[in-house]
Amino acid sequence: MERSSAAVSAREQNETQANAPGRTASIGAITLGNALEFYDFTIYSIFAAVIARQFFPAETPLGSLLLSVAVFGVGFLTRPLGGILIGAYADRKGRKAAMTLTISLMALSSAMLAVIPSYAAIGIAAPCLVVLARLIQGFSAGGEMGPATTYLLERAPANQRGFYTSWQSASQGLAFLIAGLMGFIMTQILPKESLESWGWRLPFLLGVLIAPVGIYIRNRLPETLNREQAHRSTKAVLADLFAGHGRTVALAGLAIAGGAVTMYISSYMTTYALTTLKLPMGVSMLATFVTGATMAVMSLVGGWLSDRFGRKVVMIVPRMLLVLAAYPAFLLITQHQTGTMLLLMVALLVTLHSINAGVMLGMIPESFPSHVRSIGLSFSYAVAVTLFGGTAQFVVTWLIGVTGNPMTPAWYLVIANAVAVVAMMMMRETRHVALND
Repeated sequence: MERSSAAVSAREQNETQANAPGRTASIGAITLGNALEFYDFTIYSIFAAVIARQFFPAETPLGSLLLSVAVFGVGFLTRPLGGILIGAYADRKGRKAAMTLTISLMALSSAMLAVIPSYAAIGIAAPCLVVLARLIQGFSAGGEMGPATTYLLERAPANQRGFYTSWQSASQGLAFLIAGLMGFIMTQILPKESLESWGWRLPFLLGVLIAPVGIYIRNRLPETLNREQAHRSTKAVLADLFAGHGRTVALAGLAIAGGAVTMYISSYMTTYALTTLKLPMGVSMLATFVTGATMAVMSLVGGWLSDRFGRKVVMIVPRMLLVLAAYPAFLLITQHQTGTMLLLMVALLVTLHSINAGVMLGMIPESFPSHVRSIGLSFSYAVAVTLFGGTAQFVVTWLIGVTGNPMTPAWYLVIANAVAVVAMMMMRETRHVALND
């Protein structure tokens, strides 16, 4: 049964300043791990055109690119499975154990992408191994969201839960920022031939080198799961989730869908700038950098505002503005095909998205009780991102190729975000919901 809103518990209100250093360390550990997860996904998107030529030979450049983008989408197929299994694991065995598992799996997939030989070297085995690496990435990313965000929520002071959980979204922005910066540096210091033959592998190798630091830090975090309320099996977790919280899962998934489409079309802008707008590769890398910097800052602004004015109003207003702004923004960039216009468009769309995302990723786990909190967010997020975000790049690339209409991404954005706004309006306010269930 869905929980009704209640006064914030005395336990939360009376938490002492003695916990502050531990909370700060928690934010750092979660941010580092999340950033690594999304960094790997973003790097693949940035170098999709290069990877296409290395692993997916086709008769036409568009066919090769479609194959590469399709494999990007393959990484989303295992997200729901990761969300279910790792999310349930976090609600049974603890948030810390689940987060350590996800970052280890992501490091494995990054290592694979860094060393897999090209199609010219080992033939069909090359794209098969790339697909396997993407499946592992998807499983890991699907399982990361629930435990990590839940941990931030449960470690936060009662009156700062919005700000603490907004670091989840900010860490994704940090991943975009670092990935965009790495991509830009690679394009500036390496000749095109070197970049395409081996240079694109270096950013993946960086992810592998960072992973042990994240694993070490996460292993030292205190656990937040209430063991007395934990389920003993994954089946019991799932039964409880769908029997008592199905409406919340559905609304959360629809709300997340708009953000998923927005972010993955934003990451697609590197490919869009190169193949449709014919802009230099350096400009497309800067677009990813702008996406990350904007998201990292504005997500925190959204979380901070939600602690003062409530979750729903701060979540809904920017998403409504995004619906109104998407088409004009794409119209401007198609009429004025310059690097400056591209960066301004990306900054506008990502600003509106990030204020919303900084609130939403805290509001959703607040809507679930402790014993299904991690899997509630994990499942909602993974399914929505798979169905809407994971298909966005492939669908848009295909539609642009078939119709020749560069405005296709705008219509996809408008429809997805309009549906998300309706779902958000149907969700309940959670700013003052107690967590000590």
